Amino acid sequence: MARFRRLCIGSPTISETLNFFCSTTFLAVLLAVLYRQHILDANDPYKCGALLNRGHWLDSPKSTQLAQPFQNWQPSGCMMHEYEEADISTCLKFRKIVFVGDSTIRNIFWATAKKLDNKAADEEKQITEKHIDLTFTRAHVTVEFIWDPFLNSSKLHQYLASYRNSWDLGTQKINENMTAAILVIGGGLWHVRHIESTSLRSFKSSMENVMSYIARRDSRGLNSRFSEGNQARPISSNLVVIAPVQSPLYESLSPLVEGEGTMTPARIDPLNDYLRKISADKGAIVAWSYALMTQSEAAAYEESGIHVVDAVARQKANVLLNMRCNAALPRLKGFPMDKTCCNRYPGLSWVQFIFLVVSFVVFPLVILLSIHASKRLKYLPSSKISRAMLVLTLVLDYSFYADRTHLFNKSQKHYSPTEFKSLCLLIIALGILSLRRSAAAVQKGLRFASNNGLDQPFLSRDQTDEWKGWMQFAILIYHYTGASKILEIYEVIRILVASYLFMTGFGHTLFFYQKGNYSFHRLASVLIRLNMLSCLLPYVMRTDYLFYYFAPLITFWYIVIYVTMGIAHSQNSSLSFLLSKIVLSAWLVTALIRTPGIFEKLFLVLERTCHIHWNVTEWRFRLQLDGYIVYVGMICGILFVRISSSLRGQSSEGDTIPIIRRYWLSLRRGAIITALITPPLFWQLTRHFSNKFDYNGWVPYMSCFPVLSFVVLRNFSRHTRNFHSSIFAWLGRHSLETFTLQFHVWLAADTKGILALGIFEPSPTYIAGQWQDFTVLTVIFFWVSWHAAAATGTITAWIVDPSAGRSEGEEMSEPRHEKLELPRTKSNEHLNGGYGRNRAAEDNDDEDDGGSQRVLLALRLTGGLGRLFRDDLRVRLGVILGVMWVLNL
Repeated sequence: MARFRRLCIGSPTISETLNFFCSTTFLAVLLAVLYRQHILDANDPYKCGALLNRGHWLDSPKSTQLAQPFQNWQPSGCMMHEYEEADISTCLKFRKIVFVGDSTIRNIFWATAKKLDNKAADEEKQITEKHIDLTFTRAHVTVEFIWDPFLNSSKLHQYLASYRNSWDLGTQKINENMTAAILVIGGGLWHVRHIESTSLRSFKSSMENVMSYIARRDSRGLNSRFSEGNQARPISSNLVVIAPVQSPLYESLSPLVEGEGTMTPARIDPLNDYLRKISADKGAIVAWSYALMTQSEAAAYEESGIHVVDAVARQKANVLLNMRCNAALPRLKGFPMDKTCCNRYPGLSWVQFIFLVVSFVVFPLVILLSIHASKRLKYLPSSKISRAMLVLTLVLDYSFYADRTHLFNKSQKHYSPTEFKSLCLLIIALGILSLRRSAAAVQKGLRFASNNGLDQPFLSRDQTDEWKGWMQFAILIYHYTGASKILEIYEVIRILVASYLFMTGFGHTLFFYQKGNYSFHRLASVLIRLNMLSCLLPYVMRTDYLFYYFAPLITFWYIVIYVTMGIAHSQNSSLSFLLSKIVLSAWLVTALIRTPGIFEKLFLVLERTCHIHWNVTEWRFRLQLDGYIVYVGMICGILFVRISSSLRGQSSEGDTIPIIRRYWLSLRRGAIITALITPPLFWQLTRHFSNKFDYNGWVPYMSCFPVLSFVVLRNFSRHTRNFHSSIFAWLGRHSLETFTLQFHVWLAADTKGILALGIFEPSPTYIAGQWQDFTVLTVIFFWVSWHAAAATGTITAWIVDPSAGRSEGEEMSEPRHEKLELPRTKSNEHLNGGYGRNRAAEDNDDEDDGGSQRVLLALRLTGGLGRLFRDDLRVRLGVILGVMWVLNL
């Protein structure tokens, strides 16, 4: 037994084992993605080739049963943006998109025109003849189609000549209005139908004439479109793309229709083989993804078997617009950076560069010094604090490299009911398997007695952590699967967010009411802990504070609770006074939120003084959605304390709460029955809302009912109170970090997509085909969040109380520092000879004494400022805010 105990002492703990496993996995992933980016993808660093040559449908009718398939084309390793009128106009204002070719190219022309104005383009399409030139102009963008199935018209050669001039002379020396920003060329089917025996030779002749204008002038091919500087700026603003010959759905072709009998694979495939040859030899940009969109997809064709359906044509237009415009729009519009195909992320800003230097150079050096030289460096933080800072900056660096570089691939979201339900069932199973009895509870000397031991209190810490945890799992799945498009799921998630705010109101009110601690240290500690990640990430990711809306939302309501409970807090023992304060606070805050102009003026001041640009519309929307649930939580917290005191017989005389003690059993039964019938009634009521807008208008007034029902049902019996899920509780303790970090290290493109490794073979199915990426990145995500939570907690404690984080050697050596203080004037004059003084110095003792005094004064001033910084929390916060202000400039 003694030997067994000795072995146990030396064995690693579960947390150490998990940490080792996760860190090893993380290092392996980093090596794998570095290999993929710099070796496998070395010839396609900006994913232009992936956009043009590789991809698959996420919503193919073969794998999903959707009413509207072919809406989500996934290029390999990057995200394709859905372009609409505003984005097209921003990118191509006063420019042309020109399509030249046969009816298959005309399909893409109409799809592009519909992006600018769907109704007008559709009406015009119904009345126009087929074999004519077409022009459509909207939002200062002109879309032109030239009917030229044999690719030999004079208009085509004019546009090709203009393109060649744009390369030879540079775009600044030509009139861009006379050139095509995007020139799409495609044909071949008419060669096969009408020039049967010599179709290949004729097609080659046409394409050789085209290639004489556009043959590659730069050995880098697609990458030559980007400059060598920090910005993703195309050298040429013009783009020529060749469409592959459209392979028909052969079984739908009619041999009775003229020419269709000659359209066979034996005649069409050689034309595409020739395009592959000139693409490899001469650098022609061929959109092979067009062919992949219809490969083995019978539903992608119209009845003719030649033309594709509108949804497929729309995605073909998207490929062109992403190829041409993705490099420009991020620089013009900032985040979200969801256009990752054929795009180069902006170079490092000076702020980002500082963060990288601090994390990879400064903090490792500080850790070494804190270990080996802590006694000599008085103000050096302890190694624990230094390690926490290093961890936090490495988390920020990981966020940057994951979501602001091409190191990791980015994939588009696609909602699948089967996958959403499967993930939910998996989480439910994990929660059930991790059920544990909560530890014995003692609150203020009160033992919650039960037949089987000590009972848990109402909304205990284990219970609220569990509540946060399973809600966080639900929200993560909701974001990952793109379920926000489903109204029923959105309605449930809105209730979960309201539940978070209910707990904010309940927990903080309970603390203030019982502890009476309204100190500045307490306020600063909570605010720093809540906002550390969401304040640092904007500097690294070029986003803004309100983008990580959960922390700002909780911060706003915490300040409201603090002010409401803190004003005249000596009178909080009066229930009527306290409830009156809450009602008044609700009225004032509602007026603040709903009155136009208040937030606008405040945000304008921040913009002009601090260079902060916040979206006031989005912020007001977030506040209005949950405008009252916090106050419900506050009232519940106060009533819990008063009712608990009444049931223990500790209520004051004249208090109305003791009445509850008399009718407690009846009230308890009524609450349970009400809680049981409320959720189905609420669900039936929400079925009357046909869209999110209507639901959002009512949810501030209704969200409290399902929340309170859950609270009652979770606490009505000791059997429901005394057990909790340890997995859910663990995530609940890290919910702030997981909610914030998911934006960049689990999701991608500022939540618009999902992160991917790109090292496993892709599959047409979604999570089922990417389960390796999902599993590995989820493990890393939770591991990073775990360490980020520990680091922010440690740093927060150090900021609020620096003595908690002073170096180990500082406390031991502090008395010696006082004894070794420099003398004030001449007490050490007998040592001056040791410094090699010359005669001139000896003749100027008075001047020397004055200089020494100035040095000593400077040292004392520096020491005084250091002590002031160390001893005064307000000074420390002022310095931190000042640094943030400088970084904003």
